[in-house]
Amino acid sequence: MDASNLIQTILIYALPVLFAITVHEAAHGYVARHFGDNTALMQGRITLNPLKHIDPIGTILMPMLLYVATSGPFCSATPSPCR
Repeated sequence: MDASNLIQTILIYALPVLFAITVHEAAHGYVARHFGDNTALMQGRITLNPLKHIDPIGTILMPMLLYVATSGPFCSATPSPCR
């Protein structure tokens, strides 16, 4: 697969997934607010802006640490045996 085809494939899959995750997380905040937890509302996370849903530790640091700690297999689609 050449580079332009790879980039096109990634964009075709990444944009709908990003939108789905954003709607999913906004729905979590809406439901929490409905049941009395205003945390997401106070943090401005009941929105369709994907940047508002990025948490420095849970979205950036933890995946990076897991990637380094497992030498990458936690990202693969097929499970790998423990070493």
